[in-house]
Amino acid sequence: MRKSVNLKRPTRIPDPKFNDTLASRFINNIMYDGKKSVSQEIFYNTIDVVAQRTREDGLAVWKKALSNVSPQVEVKSRRVGGANFQIPQEVRPERKIALGMKWMIMFARKRNEKSMHLKLASEIIAASKGEGAAFKKKEDVHKMAEANKAYSHFRF
Repeated sequence: MRKSVNLKRPTRIPDPKFNDTLASRFINNIMYDGKKSVSQEIFYNTIDVVAQRTREDGLAVWKKALSNVSPQVEVKSRRVGGANFQIPQEVRPERKIALGMKWMIMFARKRNEKSMHLKLASEIIAASKGEGAAFKKKEDVHKMAEANKAYSHFRF
């Protein structure tokens, strides 16, 4: 017997500076070891650096970067008749944002700069222009989905 479907939790508390729930989610993704104040400081410093470098609203640039990095389709593995196929599927809206945030933070951490807020700022600026490692990851996922389009009839 199947279990009941989990209900979606209500939206999180918005962050104190921008009063934005999306920013609050991003701050939670940056966080290590429950140190939220550290991740908030990193995020706010990042937005300040982005605003300074681009001479635009930092939060707007960050949101544009996030939408540029969020994937539309992804591939999921499915076993059919003894063989595994990579089946392209559309990404749910919540997962799009989650993947975009995860990739942006992951590739920012891999950058070679002094501190995390500078790394993240560089990644955000690159992503808003359609460049950078996180944007390349999205492109790679889209290419993989396009290459496996022939298996889309195996969809779940």
